[in-house]
Amino acid sequence: MGDQDCASLRRYRQRAALTQEELAERSGVSVRTIRGLENGTRRNPQLDSLRRLADAVNLSTEEREELVASALGLGPQTAPPPSLPRQLPALLQGFTGRDTELTALTAGLDTVVGTSETIMITVVAGPGGIGKTALVVRWAHQHADRFPDGQLFVDLCGFSPNSNPVGALAALRGFLDALGIDPAGISGGLAEHAARYRSHVAGKRMLIVLDNAATTDQVIPLLPGTPTCTVLVTSRNTLTALLHRHGARHLTLTVFDDDEAHALLARRLGNERVAAEPDAVTDLVMLCGRYPLALAIVAARAHAAGADIPLAEFTAELREPGLDALDDNDPTASLPAVLSVSLRDLTAQQSTLFALLGVTPGPDISLPAAASLIGLSIPRTRAVLRVLVDGSLLDRGPAERYGMHDLVRDYAGATADRQLTADNRAAALRRVADFYTHTAQAAANQLLPHRPMIVYAHPAPGSHLHYLGDARAATAWFDQEYANLIAAQHMAIDRHWHDTVWTLAWALTSVHLPRGRLRDELEVWKAGAQAAAHLPDPAAQIFAYRHLGRACVELAHHQEAADHLHKALDLARRHRERIEEAHTHRVIARALTLRGDDRNALDHVTCAVNLYRDLAQPVWEADALNQMGWFAASLGDYDAARAHCQAALDLHQQHQNTEGEANTLDSLGYLAHQTGCHAEAIAHYQQALDLYRGLGNTSDYANTLDRLARSHLAIGRHDHARAAWQEALHLFRQQRRDEKAARVQQDLDAVGWRR
Repeated sequence: MGDQDCASLRRYRQRAALTQEELAERSGVSVRTIRGLENGTRRNPQLDSLRRLADAVNLSTEEREELVASALGLGPQTAPPPSLPRQLPALLQGFTGRDTELTALTAGLDTVVGTSETIMITVVAGPGGIGKTALVVRWAHQHADRFPDGQLFVDLCGFSPNSNPVGALAALRGFLDALGIDPAGISGGLAEHAARYRSHVAGKRMLIVLDNAATTDQVIPLLPGTPTCTVLVTSRNTLTALLHRHGARHLTLTVFDDDEAHALLARRLGNERVAAEPDAVTDLVMLCGRYPLALAIVAARAHAAGADIPLAEFTAELREPGLDALDDNDPTASLPAVLSVSLRDLTAQQSTLFALLGVTPGPDISLPAAASLIGLSIPRTRAVLRVLVDGSLLDRGPAERYGMHDLVRDYAGATADRQLTADNRAAALRRVADFYTHTAQAAANQLLPHRPMIVYAHPAPGSHLHYLGDARAATAWFDQEYANLIAAQHMAIDRHWHDTVWTLAWALTSVHLPRGRLRDELEVWKAGAQAAAHLPDPAAQIFAYRHLGRACVELAHHQEAADHLHKALDLARRHRERIEEAHTHRVIARALTLRGDDRNALDHVTCAVNLYRDLAQPVWEADALNQMGWFAASLGDYDAARAHCQAALDLHQQHQNTEGEANTLDSLGYLAHQTGCHAEAIAHYQQALDLYRGLGNTSDYANTLDRLARSHLAIGRHDHARAAWQEALHLFRQQRRDEKAARVQQDLDAVGWRR
């Protein structure tokens, strides 16, 4: 070997990121021998030592031969093996962020190198324009030294606006050519080309990047057969077969976070320009939905226009309806064009559901609602949704809920306008509106079983009814669908579906009042009252005015409350709706007592009690009796108050009205507190809280906590009082009951609460 060193050993050791000492420990070969081999002073090494060194750095057969030849001086030691492809594209100008995803790719490689018996395949999936290729190319350049035998890259054009997908055979012929093999000399078709390709890359440390794949048929023939290679695939589709047949990892790429979005604009436009218009930059990020392609398009236009053009002008364009501001004659720089390719292979059913999801009310949709929207069975709808999710057109969340990015949703809405007739869109929206309305009505009946049921029109054909087994399920459904229900009412207002507007207001009351959502209650009943004017049943108008008045009462809009409630009372008397008359008397009583007029409040609630008794409505009678007890207590007549409340409690328990029972226990707690029986008050309040907790009634729960704190304070239990007030304060703030929150904060400050 003379004075030549063994460059191969040094190169392979450095590739494995080992020091000479670490290689010695791993191989059992002395540091002195390793140092001698690398600097050329160790002559005639033993073959066993070379084999152990080769094992320690995990060499392929070809690499072992090179190491032995180099160590024995049988050939050149520094020349790289022939035909090493370096096909990675140039790095994207202005690449930003994605640190988490880059780390995830590296972590996966570190986990399997030298230990796995299978190829490491990673599928990077996400919608068009999300930055999949940019991410993979960036990572490949950063880690090219880990693949000394070369890097292969092919754009399979699975979703290219201007190109047809590249077949696996064409891609293989390109790879073989890059590897120094003349494809013309290979007889046969796909199988023969794939076998020759796998033979040539066997045992080599290579990176194969399969970009923009549409199907697994494009990808599988391009997979090497040796675990020394690493494969990265990008696609808008999940490519499920790669996951379950080849153990591929899956990395979903989503939109930027706020910092990454701002960093992209700063890199493309310059820090000074971005810093000069912080509000406009924030708007740009928001209006682009942090979508990388959208941000890049706007940044490119702003850069081309020059720094004299304010960024605010571009935000104004983005605020216009549709995606025109993100369109371009160049399809690669047009978000609509990029998204359109994802629809290319959809069936008519799949394309229709995608389009309808762009116009349906609400931020997301459940499986039953989607089935009603398109008018298909649940299993068939699930299958269609799965295709849209696999194609990165739709995101699936827990409990089979589906959502779209805002820009994708805008494109879906434009697709609906282009592809669906007005009648088809209206029929689909009527089906989904009926789904929400009927299910909300059923859920409200579960939560308030003693409230008289209403009759809503039969659902449109194809609309699915969702069964809710009990009050807990009804509460959970309202929580999940609340935003969609509000959106459905707004849609119904726009389409003049008055019965839907009114019925949704009726159903939403069952969650608004227990949750303290008084402003929401006011808004839905403003719409409900306008809709009721178009309905033939006078009870609908009475109900609407009464609930509108009640919301105004609780929000201290006293004059508005009085106007609405007197309209309700006049209508009830004129149309002889005695049950509605009784209900309205009780709300008027509530309004009067809040203004300090307990005497007149007691008169109104007494009228309500008498009407309920005449109508044989024991549950409503119990509610009114409890109210009588409260007003009697406010007037100092505690004996009468206790008698009224006890009678109310007996009726509620007899008719299993849990909420009424909780309300009455709260009243009994108040009576006990007022008469100095604080331990008894605490016991009643605790019972009421247990019932409210089970009902999910956070509004009354907060009120009772406030009163419980006062009873604890009255007997010197300051810690208990503070704990109750702190919990009540949190709930009042959550419910936006600002006056109560401010008063509780004062009480906490008075007892020395430390923030």
